[in-house]
Formats: sequence, C-alpha cells, structure tokens
Amino acid sequence: MIIDCHGHYTTAPVELQEFRDAQIAFFESGKGVPPKLKAISDDQIRESIEKNQLKALRERGADMTIFSPKASAMAHHVGDEAVSKEWTRLNNDLVHRVVSLFPEHFISVCQLPQSVGVSIENSIDELERCVNELGVVGCNLNPDPSGGKWTGAPLTDRSWYPFFEKLCELEVPAMIHVSGSCNPNFHATGAHYINADTTAFMQFLQGDLFRDFPDLKLIIPHGGGAVPYHWGRYRGLADMLGKPHLNDHIMKNVFFDTCVYHLPGIELLFEVIDIDNILFASEMFGAVKGVDPETGYNFDDTKRYVDALDLSDEDRFKVFEGNVRRVYPRLDRQLRARGL
Repeated sequence: MIIDCHGHYTTAPVELQEFRDAQIAFFESGKGVPPKLKAISDDQIRESIEKNQLKALRERGADMTIFSPKASAMAHHVGDEAVSKEWTRLNNDLVHRVVSLFPEHFISVCQLPQSVGVSIENSIDELERCVNELGVVGCNLNPDPSGGKWTGAPLTDRSWYPFFEKLCELEVPAMIHVSGSCNPNFHATGAHYINADTTAFMQFLQGDLFRDFPDLKLIIPHGGGAVPYHWGRYRGLADMLGKPHLNDHIMKNVFFDTCVYHLPGIELLFEVIDIDNILFASEMFGAVKGVDPETGYNFDDTKRYVDALDLSDEDRFKVFEGNVRRVYPRLDRQLRARGL
C-alpha cells in the first residue's frame, strides 16, 4: 500500500473561498450580517476530488492520501480567535465530507484554530472534536500564527506543553506546517514554508522537548526544509551546544516527508536521513503544480523520484507504508480494522 502523508484540499468548491472573503470583510468592517457558508453538495465535492486529487493519485500509482485543509488558507494571522475558530471548523468538516465520500483513498488530519497572542491550549477542544467525532489521525500545527513575523514563543517553550501532552494522550502526531505569509520578504511556499521547517528543527536542537515528551511525534514537511542539505552544520551545532547526537536528541521523534521536487534532492534526503525517518508524501496539490520541462512529468509526482532510488523491498515498504503507519497509529488502527 502506498500512503501519501501530505495532501491538501486546494480544489474545494468556490463557495468556501466566497465565505472566507465575506467573513474577513465582515470582521474588518463590522457592518452588515455575519456571512454563512452557502450549501455545498456532495456532487460538488465529488467533482472537485475526482477530477483532481483522486485522478492524480490513481495516475501516479498511490493508494491513499492523508488529507487536510488548504494550508496557505489557514491564515491564523487574519481576524481574531472567533474568526479562526469558525473558519477552522468549516474546513475540518468539509475535509471530513471528502473522507466520507472517498474512504478508500482519503483519511483526514485537521487544522487548528490558532490565533496570534492566543494560548495553544485553546486549540485543544477542536483537536479533540476532530479526533473523537471526525476520526482524524493527526493535525497541522502552525509554529508561527503571526504569518511571518514570528512573534510567539519557540516550540520548545512550556507554553506549548499542554498541547503536546494532549497529542501524546490522543496518540496523534502533528505536522509542523505554517500558513500564508503576511511579510513581503517571504514568499509563502518558496521561503516562509522552508524557513519554518528549518526553524522548527533548530528550535528542537536548542531545546530538550523530547526529553519531556519521549512519545511525541512531529513531522517536518517539504523534505525537512534546509536541514538535510546542512546536516553537518546541525551536527556541529549540537556538539557546540552540548546536546546529544541528533539521532538521540531529535530523530527518535521527528520525521521528514518526501515533498522535494527533483531527483537529486530526493537522493540527498535518502543519503543523509535514516530510512526510518522518511515518510512518502507529495503535497498534492500544493506549492508546485506545473510540469517539469526537463522531465515532462509533474514536479510534485514524488513517487517517481522514490521509485528511481536503489532501495531494498524492506526500505521501500518503510517509506511508502510502514513508517507512516508507525507515526500515525490511529491511521494504522483504522486500516487494520478494514483488513489492510
């Protein structure tokens, strides 16, 4: 079985964005009547998925996607806590409808109602609702709700601890995933995303988070940002800071996905990072949707790059299925219940 651990509902019906535009306009003006999401039919959802993610999933030879709301649209820096809670709930419910219509091919993780200056503890209720009522197997955790200003505390700060405790209690991992950038210096997907991935890893290196949470599982997407390319730098920094070897200090708890859009990058990822820490993913459809003129295939057809590697059957199983099921135990239990 081939499980893609990183997919987004970037093709949602237009009614969702129309609501968001109206929601923001109402918040900013304070005038008029609060908007309501227009009805979205099952047929609209089917069409939005069948012609897009499901079509590509089948064409590229994968079986299932761990699916979440559009990451760049989480926009936790927009509005206030009430705005974020409403927007988050609507998105999580819509993704749940996708999973209900296509249970063989999609399983969900949720976004969180984070907001600038608001304790992450306030996101726990939505996490519990999504796990207990919607059957999600993980969540996307934004390390920078300010959208590129980095006004909050690092992930190793104790203010995050109540949320990490809940993740461990519920047995769900979090993907460390920022949203849109409000800072013109940082292009959202080309700079802000990669910066955040790299920043999160460095925060883990500087702190001792996993000493306090040995069972916590976190995924750094987009191939780990700059980390694999600068692995020697981080090993050296760990030594300078008096930290244990990265394998013991971080890599028992942190995993990278394969959202790297060319073969040399994938080859580097697999050469540097232990096979047990790599999860197959494509981010379909996300940062790069075009066709690579050098290959004639989509940039985000990452299975093609992994297939080109000289991997043993055991390692291929780990990357495509085994590691994902280990990191997402609720996914594993749901699949076992189906006889898979």
